[in-house]
This record gives sequence, structure tokens and C-alpha cells, in this order.
Amino acid sequence: MSSGGLELPPGESGRSEPAPQGDPTETVGVPEDVPPGAVPLARPMEIGAELDWGTEAWSEVRTRAQRAGRAYIWLNLIEQRLRAVVAAVLRPIYAPVHGDDWVVAAAGPAGQEWVQRAVAVREVSRRKGYLLDPADDNVLSFLTLPQLRELMVQHWPCFEPYIDDRREVELALDELEVTRNVVSRNRALSRPVLDQAERASARLLEILGGGAGAPSAHRLPVDAVEDLVGDRYADVVSVHADRVRLQRLMPAEDLFGGARRLDAIGIGLNLLVQNFSGRRLVHLAESGCRTRLLFLNPASSAVKRRERELGLKKGELSRSVEMNILHMRRVRARLRDPGAFQIQVFDETPRFTAYLVDGDGPDGVGVIQSYLRRARGMEAPVLVLRGGRRTVVRSHSEPEPGLFDTYREEFESVWTDSRPVS
Repeated sequence: MSSGGLELPPGESGRSEPAPQGDPTETVGVPEDVPPGAVPLARPMEIGAELDWGTEAWSEVRTRAQRAGRAYIWLNLIEQRLRAVVAAVLRPIYAPVHGDDWVVAAAGPAGQEWVQRAVAVREVSRRKGYLLDPADDNVLSFLTLPQLRELMVQHWPCFEPYIDDRREVELALDELEVTRNVVSRNRALSRPVLDQAERASARLLEILGGGAGAPSAHRLPVDAVEDLVGDRYADVVSVHADRVRLQRLMPAEDLFGGARRLDAIGIGLNLLVQNFSGRRLVHLAESGCRTRLLFLNPASSAVKRRERELGLKKGELSRSVEMNILHMRRVRARLRDPGAFQIQVFDETPRFTAYLVDGDGPDGVGVIQSYLRRARGMEAPVLVLRGGRRTVVRSHSEPEPGLFDTYREEFESVWTDSRPVS
């Protein structure tokens, strides 16, 4: 093939028949010195390659990037945590004798190959200016997750006093190795593999002493991505189009079960009353949970206005609220300490429904719904908030109050102006 896109066809005579008139292979503007019998090939512009991405392709790429990003954050946290644990345990043993070469000494003959490779990569990074942080100018920072694991396994007697179950650590790292391999090569990561990696990472952080350790962490586990960018969205953990979607991901049992404190305000509090049995509420109260419930007064003019907004029959909403209050009164009557289960009503215009679980501690959860003119509570959008103050990555050190505190203050204000139900 020549640079002009011409190819000499094979054959005994080395010649080919001339192209007929109008043959599409005939090329306009072929130089006169082209050898006889040469057949012109299609130019690159004539191939018709499609370089644009359609909607479906972009959707697939975004999904891949989102999954890989989540997995990378988890892997980064695990690697940093494991690096810190290895340094804390092995440095005091080897550094007094070997100084800065303690990692090389700890690797020993079995790890000579990969530790020397890490040393070489460190030297190249030094020369090319890739070491942006002086804290990373050490061999330990250039070890991969499998190599950190190898150091731990080789010196397990040193780690055993701090970590109970070696097998559990190794199983979690095995599960992460699949994800690490996929992410490092920028291949597609399936949702089940990502879920497995997130569970393994959370379990491993807990084993290595880096987990949240909140008493109700099972209710709303802290997410690695949320921990890093949570300040961007105040304390909003998730948003749901309606309460049905919320309850698929967070059933009432998961939300209210095991609560130490429960404050709720709304018109009828159906999420609690209709989805959490009276027997469970009694058990919750007897276990020490302090409950305060604020209903809209069923005899107030605000209930009548709300009935008109929703197109309900006269008295339909007020009867529903009365039934819910009566049910909660029966629960209170079964308790040895009725003071732990308080019920009050307010006469103001209802503006939102709020369920604040463990709002007095660092592991609180809030479920908030604003009232829309033509939508019932089941159909209104839902915000899930995380209570307490967390340390997040931000440009200033002082954390700002989130939405949870705002709704908690609003609850306390309405509670003060409300009336108890006998």
C-alpha cells in the first residue's frame, strides 16, 4: 500500500481490468504517475466512523464512573487505614535498629522483590516531582493494599493483640481485591460487586478501629462518600420522591426500633401510628425510650382548611387524627411510666411533618416532609437528615449547624406552645 492509498492487486500478470464507467472505486484526481493496474482504496473520510456518544452510551459511562468513584473512595480509606495500622505496630519494632529503612527490614527476604520495587518507584517519583506532600516521602506510602496485607500476615503475632480475628480480616481483603483489580484497570464494576466492596470496607474499618461506632449505626450507616462531601449538602443524607420510596429503603422498624428518644410533629403522624405497632411502642417505652408526640388539634380550623385543600369530605381528616390520638393514648395507658410517653396537640397552621429519632445524640436521624397543597403526606417528598455534628473535609474547621438542628428547634418551639392530651 502506498501513501496515496493505492494498492497493487495480486495476480499472475500484475495487471487488472480497467474499472467500468461510473465504478464507485474510481478515484478523481489520481496522479498520472500511478502504476498501471493500481486499485484506489477508500480514504479515511469515506469510512464513516461514528465518534459521537448517544444518550445510552453517556448513561453507561456515567454509571461506570459513579460506581468506580465510590469504590475508589472506599479503597482509599482502607489503604490509608491499613497503612496507619501497619506503621503503628511495626515501626516501633524495626525503626530503632533500621531507621528509615524499617519497611525494607520488615519485608524481609520473602518480600524483597516487591519492597525493592516500591523503593524504585519512590526514587522515580522524587526525581520527577510527583511527591507533592513530604509526608508521603517514605516507602510505606508506595506499598499497595496486597503488600500491606502481606506485611500484616508475616507479622501476625505483632497484630494479634489488637485484632481479634485474622480470618475475618483476610476474607474482607479478599473481597476488596476483586474491586481493586477492576478499578485499577478502569473496567466495568457491577452493582453487586460494589455493594460487596462497601460492606467489606465498612466491616474492615470497624475491625481496624476506624468505624463510626455509633450506637444506632445500623439505622443509618455512615457512607464513605457522605463522610467526604457531606458538608456540601448540609446534613441531608437522602431525598425521596414520596414516603413509599422511603419505606422501601428504611422501614418503620429500622427507623424507630431501638430508639432512645423519639420526637414527632405533624397532622396525624401516620408513618409512626400506622406502621409501628402499639405493642412495639410499649416495648420501646419500657426499654427506656422517651417519646413526645405532637398532633394537630383535630378540632382546630387548620384541620378544616387542610380538608378543603385535599378535597376530603368534611370531618374526614379530623376523625382520622382523633383515631390516631386515641390509639396513642391506649399505648400510654399500658405503660408503668406514662410520663415517658407524652402526647400534645397544637393549633397552628401545620407546615411540616418531622420524626426526630435520637435527636439529642450524635447518631440522630430525622425524616422531614413539607405539606403540599394538593398532596397527602404519603405523596410528599421526604428528606432524611443525619443529626449530630460530624467532622467533615472542609476549608474551615468549625462545622456549621445543619437542617436537623433547625427542625429540632422548631419542634421545641411548637411543643412549648402546645397543650397536653389527658
